[in-house]
Amino acid sequence: MTTNTDPYSDIRPYNDDEIPAALSRLINDEEFISAILQHRFERQPSWVKSLMSPLVKMYLKFKWAKLTSVEAIQLEVKKYMDLTLSHTTEGVTYSGLDKLDKETSYLFISNHRDIAMDPALVNYGLYSHGHRTVRIAIGDNLLSKPCATELMRLNKSFIVKRSMKGPREMMKALSTLSSYIKHSLDTSNSVWIAQKEGRAKDGNDYTDPAILKMFHVEGRKQKIDFGDYARLLKIVPVSISYEYDPCDVSKARELYEKAETGAYEKREFEDIESIIQGIIGEKGRVHVTFGDVIEQHCDTPELLAEEIDRQIHEHYKLFPIHYLANDPQRDDVPEDVKAILDKKLAQLPKEAHPYLLDSYANPVRNRKNHS
Repeated sequence: MTTNTDPYSDIRPYNDDEIPAALSRLINDEEFISAILQHRFERQPSWVKSLMSPLVKMYLKFKWAKLTSVEAIQLEVKKYMDLTLSHTTEGVTYSGLDKLDKETSYLFISNHRDIAMDPALVNYGLYSHGHRTVRIAIGDNLLSKPCATELMRLNKSFIVKRSMKGPREMMKALSTLSSYIKHSLDTSNSVWIAQKEGRAKDGNDYTDPAILKMFHVEGRKQKIDFGDYARLLKIVPVSISYEYDPCDVSKARELYEKAETGAYEKREFEDIESIIQGIIGEKGRVHVTFGDVIEQHCDTPELLAEEIDRQIHEHYKLFPIHYLANDPQRDDVPEDVKAILDKKLAQLPKEAHPYLLDSYANPVRNRKNHS
């Protein structure tokens, strides 16, 4: 059970013995229940939803009674993933997993295109190939609702506190996070974290050295220099490539609006809408490449970021739409791909077209820059 002696109690995922209570809190969370009702019965009048509320609670109580461990929840998530991927993709493929040792813990750093699907796809590949699943880093900016926090911590997610205001608070949060990541790896738990805060809405996958500096906060405490400490973490860059990004049009619209007005105001439930769209939207083919463990000595966060980026760009699987967006005059691209791209562009004002095209073209350019 959580005790005051646990320095990570407010950020770590739930342990097996904490799961029944967390599920019970979710079932009794009115906001969570109304979100389910809104999603499943959106066309029904509100009085119907009110009548359905106790029935949904009873159904969840019955359905979740058997979920008494992290493993049980992960199996449930895997069933949901099987269903989701069969409906929203034309197949998910993996490469590089054969080079990883099943008994070793790794720090997976991936490009970031989709809030929920990126870590889910990494976990799905690991689990399907007989590896242990990862603990997932998730920013507290996505956890404004208590039910969101419960859901994430039930599924092996730990919280990255970004909303701290004062420098002292911020440093304490960074120190705890850095220590927790090392503690996870030392206790045979691999970790997934995105290469930078927020999704790469423009398709430019670059690692923020500040994240790599955060890893080393614990190393500094232990008087280990940056390069040696980074090697201890067994960092594996991961490239996640979606043929079609379900959120591409909304990302392009946001970038265009920001460029035009200097600001973009998020709607209240925009993050949740992005998560849902990312899960249920059409993705075409998906490929995930697990790169090589970074063994070389990188003296600085900037040098380490360069190596992570090199692997991510090199291993990123390019699909016909990427080449078409980079060169609209290409004549070797299938007509159906041209039609898909045209349909996406038609949803945007003409001035916003370059933002959508760039999001698909930038991986091609980044590959060229590294070759």
